[in-house]
Amino acid sequence: MITMKNLEKTYHSNEGVLKVIDIPFFEIKEGSQIALVGPSGSGKTTFLNIISGLVNPTKGEIVVDGVRVDLLKETQKDEFRSRRIGYIFQNFNLVNSLSAMENVMLPMMFSGLINKRQQQERAKELLGKVNLTHRMHHKPSTLSKGEQQRVAIARALANDAKIILADEPTGNIDYHTGMKVFNLLMDLCSKSNITLVMVTHSEEYKNKLPQIIDIRDINSAITYGEEGTLWES
Repeated sequence: MITMKNLEKTYHSNEGVLKVIDIPFFEIKEGSQIALVGPSGSGKTTFLNIISGLVNPTKGEIVVDGVRVDLLKETQKDEFRSRRIGYIFQNFNLVNSLSAMENVMLPMMFSGLINKRQQQERAKELLGKVNLTHRMHHKPSTLSKGEQQRVAIARALANDAKIILADEPTGNIDYHTGMKVFNLLMDLCSKSNITLVMVTHSEEYKNKLPQIIDIRDINSAITYGEEGTLWES
């Protein structure tokens, strides 16, 4: 499903070169549900962004669902994300001027796979799955944080994504609401055999996921005891 080979990501500044990612080899199998853990600055978000094509690796290969993402042009990456990747952000990233239903429709509009009526029906179906049918015409500002994150989950599933990338999806939600959102996400991914990679700092969340990966075990750019990657002169 996801394979990384000799993958590196570096950034340059006046201070030198910052190597954020250095992964000789790593593989994620289809249907895996992974908690990605590690200290701040250890490359977890960059890891997700490379998988989705939002960030280009400096070196190496990234193959996702049979596609060499690192070789795609930007327009091809946009199409790839819209059709195969669902991304759930900590801060929701909803469009405030759009209703819940319109937010869920956005990925379908970009992919162009189905017409508007089908997009609306699919959005209604997904909002029903996250128990928000009664709030479909409400804008994000009128929704609770838990409701906003459930809209974000529905949006991530809009195009039948095979992979869900979740970057601290419960970080801006209280514990009880966060647990409901987490259980909902797990249930939806399990029923559809969706591969889930979830960044989390929560002991409770990570222990509920079948597989835990500490990024320091696969990312040679950082070692145990470090709080982030180091600049190289």
